[in-house]
Amino acid sequence: MVNNSTIIFIISAFALGVVLILSRERIPPQMRRGVAIASIALIVFAFFLIVFSLFKAGT
Repeated sequence: MVNNSTIIFIISAFALGVVLILSRERIPPQMRRGVAIASIALIVFAFFLIVFSLFKAGT
């Protein structure tokens, strides 16, 4: 399950979360909520991919 595209997605999702946390003052208030929700969704999916790949590695 863990291939190059999955690893790149996981790294980029967590990097997006870090960038949003560090630059939250510079994001316009109109965009802040939408970008935060999208970022949370991507991070949750990346975490799911990590857990799923660990389960697949155990079998």
